[in-house]
This record gives sequence, structure tokens and C-alpha cells, in this order.
Amino acid sequence: MSVLSGREVIGRTLSHRFGEAPRAERKFILTLDNTAPTTAEAISYVGIFHGAPHPEYPFLVMTDAQLTEGSPSPFHAELTYSYELLEPDERDPNPLARPDIWSFSTSGAAVPALFYYDGSTQKPLVNSAFDYFEGLTTDEAECRATIAGNRATFPLATAVAVTNTVNSDSYLGASAHQWKCVGISGQQQSEVVNDVEINYWAVTIELAYRQTGWNLQLPDIGYSYLEGGEKERAYVLQDGERVASAEKLALNSDGSLKAAGSLPDILDRRVNPEVAFGSYFGTPNWL
Repeated sequence: MSVLSGREVIGRTLSHRFGEAPRAERKFILTLDNTAPTTAEAISYVGIFHGAPHPEYPFLVMTDAQLTEGSPSPFHAELTYSYELLEPDERDPNPLARPDIWSFSTSGAAVPALFYYDGSTQKPLVNSAFDYFEGLTTDEAECRATIAGNRATFPLATAVAVTNTVNSDSYLGASAHQWKCVGISGQQQSEVVNDVEINYWAVTIELAYRQTGWNLQLPDIGYSYLEGGEKERAYVLQDGERVASAEKLALNSDGSLKAAGSLPDILDRRVNPEVAFGSYFGTPNWL
């Protein structure tokens, strides 16, 4: 044992510049035998470790310990503790115990244009003969949620299983199929906490929300229709004769032709697997 005794000395400091986070310092003088201590031995003797709160300002935590040997004499050492205000994802000294941090952003995304607004009423975007304009797109608001957290290992199997999936049930206030897992990435990190090296993965999960959802919205129209169990070419009347239609025509749910002048139905088709997002990603602590 190289530390015989220790005590805090008068002279605590606190600095707080306007607009910046406060910082504080405490100093301890250690009396030594003829063996120089390691920083770990000195910290263990005093009993203040990384992440410990300041005794006067508990919102500040110990982030740095510096040992200076031979101060103020060859048989003494000075141990200086620095305290800072940390972000929520940094307050636990163990990186694997820190909570996930959520962030949100919005942008526009191109989607098929199938409707238009007449005042506040949404109506099908068709011409005067009730044919859809094919190939038109419009911008829709898209909200992206980014989840940043630390994991002991990279969750490769989970990343493969949930990337490009949609939520199977209500999630973050949205209905099923409105959220999509865009991707999961990770980077190796290493920290030393109280002289112990901790290796982990900094993982980022990206989710995207669309109000209309991620299912395909398809007008139920076609060049063919079903009649008597047979597939027939869709037609229009020209001088009382059936002529193959140059445009896709609206269909009923059984595949038969709709009456002339009828609006096409919109088919909702899910093309992504669905999973319960809550069990994989959790929710922000404000929900």
C-alpha cells in the first residue's frame, strides 16, 4: 500500500461562463510511503470514481482524475478531480448502461399522386372520364427517427431481420405500416472507465414515418377483366362495337369491369414484412 492517508484541501473551484456548462474541481493531498501510487490506487483510496456526483452540485459528475506525484513534497501526491455537466447519454460511466438517445427530423419524399384536394376534401386525381393520370408523383412529409445507443456486440441477426420491415401494430402514435426500419449501422468504440477498458458497439437505428404508410397504393385498373371465369380484353364501345381499350379500365373486386364512368378503387398492398417495433426498438422516455 503506497497511500498512507489522504484529505481534501481547501480550494474547491467552480467556473460557469454564461451560455456554457459549469465546471468544478476538488483537490486531495495524499501522504505516501516510499512507493509511488498508481492513479487507480489513489482513486480507490479516496473512493471517488468516474460518474460520482459533486457533493455541492449534484448535477455535475466526476469526469477526470489527475495524479501529480511529489506535490507538495516527495512523500505526498496531489489528486485533482474535475466535474462537468454531461449529456444524458454520457452520464453513466459504463457506456453499456447509458440510455438510447432519440432524435427526429422531417423532410419530403416523392410518392405516387393519386388524390388532390378540393378545399379540404380529398378526391381521386382522375380526368373527366375518370381515368387516373399514371406516373405522376408528389411530395409527402416524411419523419425520420434516429436511435443511437451502445451494445456489447453488434446485433447482426436483428439488423438483418428488421431492416426494411414495417410496424405490425400501433407505434409512436402511428397506425400499423406507417413506420419502416430504414437501416441499422454500428461502429466499434472503446473507453477506459476507472482503469478498466470497455469495448462496445455504437449502434444507430433509423426509422422513417409516412402518414400514408409504406404499403403500395394501386388503382384497381387493367387492360383485362374477368367474365365467366375467363380473362377477356377490356373494351370500349365504338359505333356499338366492342373495341379493345387503349386505356386501363376500372375493375370490381371480383375482376369484372366496372360500369362506365365509375371511379377506380385503390388497392392497398403490403410488400414489406411486418414486426412489432416496440419489442425491437422500445420508445423514447417521453412516451
